[in-house]
Amino acid sequence: MRSSTQPHSLGRDADAASGGPLGLTTFLTRGRVARWGTLAVALIVWFVPPPDALSVQAWRLFAIFAATILAVVIGAFPILTASILGLASAILTGVLPTKVAYSAFANPTIVLIIVAFLLARSVVKCGLGQRLGYRAISLFGRSTLGLSYAIYVVDAVIAPAFPSNTARSGVLYPLVLSMAEAAGVSPEREDRKRLAAFLMFSGMASLTLSSALWLTAMAANPLGTEIAKTYGLDMQFGSWLLAASVPTILCMLVMPYVHYKLVKPEVTAMPNAPAEARQSLARLGGLTRDQKIVGTTFVGLVVLWGAAASLGVDATAVAFLGLGVLLATGVLTLGDIAKEGDVLATYIWFAALFVMSDQLNALGFMEFLGSRLAMRLGGMPPAAVAVTLLVVYVAIHYLFVSQTAHLLALFAVFLGVGVKLGVSAPLLAFQLLFATNYFASLAPQSSSANLLFVGSGYLSQGDLYKWGAIHTAACILIYLVIGTPWLLLVTR
Repeated sequence: MRSSTQPHSLGRDADAASGGPLGLTTFLTRGRVARWGTLAVALIVWFVPPPDALSVQAWRLFAIFAATILAVVIGAFPILTASILGLASAILTGVLPTKVAYSAFANPTIVLIIVAFLLARSVVKCGLGQRLGYRAISLFGRSTLGLSYAIYVVDAVIAPAFPSNTARSGVLYPLVLSMAEAAGVSPEREDRKRLAAFLMFSGMASLTLSSALWLTAMAANPLGTEIAKTYGLDMQFGSWLLAASVPTILCMLVMPYVHYKLVKPEVTAMPNAPAEARQSLARLGGLTRDQKIVGTTFVGLVVLWGAAASLGVDATAVAFLGLGVLLATGVLTLGDIAKEGDVLATYIWFAALFVMSDQLNALGFMEFLGSRLAMRLGGMPPAAVAVTLLVVYVAIHYLFVSQTAHLLALFAVFLGVGVKLGVSAPLLAFQLLFATNYFASLAPQSSSANLLFVGSGYLSQGDLYKWGAIHTAACILIYLVIGTPWLLLVTR
């Protein structure tokens, strides 16, 4: 399976690094240009006198933060490297006091995300995710469209246990690939290409909506709720699910059919798929001990997270309890934890970007930027302001390769502008946070969760841009037309 999941889209970089068609010199030169360009931008902004309304400290922190985000967007550095360099620069230049700079590493929300990453490992290890996939196929897999709905159902069920849509894509992609191969898809078969593309794009698109449905299904979600507290908003697991439920579930019902009509797969009926899935389930036998423990643990976690506000229970402590149960029962071992090196990397760059973004807000930069944007939108009705902010927020994502970086850079700014111009804070906050999820399919590079599907070899770049734009536009329409009255109802 490893060889079948290697991203083909990385082939150009691989060729370059090995002296292939692009050439090693060209590859390295591009990296140097991006890095020197980032440094030049940082220095120019640093030495330009700040606007009268801003302190030197706020302006210089903006120079560092902007250069950090730019480095990620243009590929000068990976997000971990850029974040570490940015935070170190802020501390060593005296822009951020040491105590403030390290405060995010003890932020309960960030710790919750990291613990949830470790919890997600158990779903993969014990095979519960695969079992759920087969079960969904056995129920929905009689047609090609039914297979797409099966993908959405499986993803929605497992999503609250995965704080990373990228990690969840690693569970979902093998399932989608297995569906495609069972339908006769292979690189050599020209008569199954659109079928493969349909299923692959279904997997990619489902991740965008399942992440919007659950607070814990995408790492940027709880970070956004943390930022929203500045405006007096308290978004808990249960209130998020209630707010997301109507527009998101409607999207989940509508979008597979939209994709189906858009892609037009060659095969429409899959009469054997349910039987094959039942055979696979039969071969797996009954639930194993570990699967029962993991299933029970996650049901308990979801219940406690949902009732955390009313019970006065700390959500991070609940996550630690779940991790403790899985370790105590041997479902997870210290060896499993040791293999999760990416978790440490995520912890570092999340905390670094979060504290810089938070301090920009604390130093008045976000308010300043918001006032400038508000001047351009001033005089417009609040409804027009909300729609404009949402559309611009989504369109700007073409410039980002990270949903979390996008949120940290722009969410507070756009929310602040909208509130200043009379838009309901809960309404705009939820709309922007939901958009942070569903715009992930806007372009191939819009989310790291897309990587496996983009690299499958069954999706062309042109189709991805076209289908991604249509998917995102349809989601904007549904969330605005259906989601707006629903949000006004449940958040008043």
